[in-house]
Order: sequence, then structure tokens, then C-alpha cells
Amino acid sequence: MLFCKLGTIGYDDAHALQKNLQAKRIAGEIADTVLMLEHDPVITLGRSTREQHVLASPDTLEAQGVSVREVGRGGDVTYHGPGQLVAYPIIDLNPDRRDVRKYVWSLEETMIRACADFGLDASRIEGLNGAWIEDRKIGAVGVRISRWVTMHGLALNVSTDLSRFDLIVPCGIQDKEVTSISTELGRQIGVAEVMKPLARHFAELYDADIVWQDGPPQ
Repeated sequence: MLFCKLGTIGYDDAHALQKNLQAKRIAGEIADTVLMLEHDPVITLGRSTREQHVLASPDTLEAQGVSVREVGRGGDVTYHGPGQLVAYPIIDLNPDRRDVRKYVWSLEETMIRACADFGLDASRIEGLNGAWIEDRKIGAVGVRISRWVTMHGLALNVSTDLSRFDLIVPCGIQDKEVTSISTELGRQIGVAEVMKPLARHFAELYDADIVWQDGPPQ
């Protein structure tokens, strides 16, 4: 499984790259690939987003340098930005992994195990996607699958500016807070420290060896 370190990348560029790689994976032209990155500040609107879940006005978002994008993943509204580790798996679930719920479970499990590496007891909440520490959401999941090849993925808050989540109702959930690894530990943790543990846990769930690459696949 190829893990590509992309650094900080704009949402539009990452989305276009995902679509291109998904088409190549469907065609059998590339191996299973995971993009590892951070985003410039952006609010993304999933297929289930309600307009009222974006709390800030367009002027406020523009003033704070936060863009807004409608995307084809499942789920409601979320925020991506610096300090948040995003993983976009472009993997083929054919022929024996064709189970959407199990795939989403694997993304959650990856974040839960990565949190455990830092001494944090993350878990699931019945009826809600993502990874949680008590009732505080530390990681989000949103996927899109075409011909059983995945795109989009997970976003784990490492040292994210949590005040940015005040611009929205995160994932459409009114009564829950958002947290990060750094907030829970009371000390600053960098995305680079979490990247390899996260990749290791995801690869283990798919019995895959890891190959690292700087930049997108050629």
C-alpha cells in the first residue's frame, strides 16, 4: 500500500487528484494508495448537509480565509485545516471487502488505535460516525465509493484550531464538542508525529505492507 505525503494542499487540488487516482485504481493502473495531507482552511458540505449547519456568514468566512466546497462524500458539514491529519485511501474493496460499514469501521478503528498510541482512550458512539473521547469528537469519517474503489476518508484533529468549528455545526451534531490530540494531552503534538502511527494501523487492518513516497503517485 502506497502512502503519499502531500504536505498542505488546497482542497480543490486534493479532490481532483483523488478523482484521477480513483479512476486509475478502477482501471487497475495503480495499486492501493493513501494520500496523507493537511488542508488549507475549508468547510466541506457532504450530501446530507443542511444549510443552517453553516453558522457563519459568507463575509465572516471570507474574512477568516475559509473557503466552502460542496463535495460528493456522505455525511454533513465539517471543517478541514492546518493541524488536522487527513487520510484519503484510494483502495479497491473488490472482491472480498465489499462492505461499506466494515470499511467505515476500519477508518474509525485506525483513528482509535492511533489515539491509543498517545495514551488517549478513543472509542465509538452508537449511531454516530467517527472517533470520540467521551462525548468529544476527535476524528471524522466521510466516504465515497465507486465500483468498490474508495475516495475521501478520515480527518483526525491533531493540533487543529478548534475555534474554527464554531463556524459550523460539526457533522450536524448539535450537542457534542470537538477536541484534538493536543487539547486532550495538554501539550502540542505535530501532524508528522501522528502520520506514521496512523498509516501503520490502517495498513495492519488490510494486511498490507507500507511504501512511503513524497508527493503524489507518478
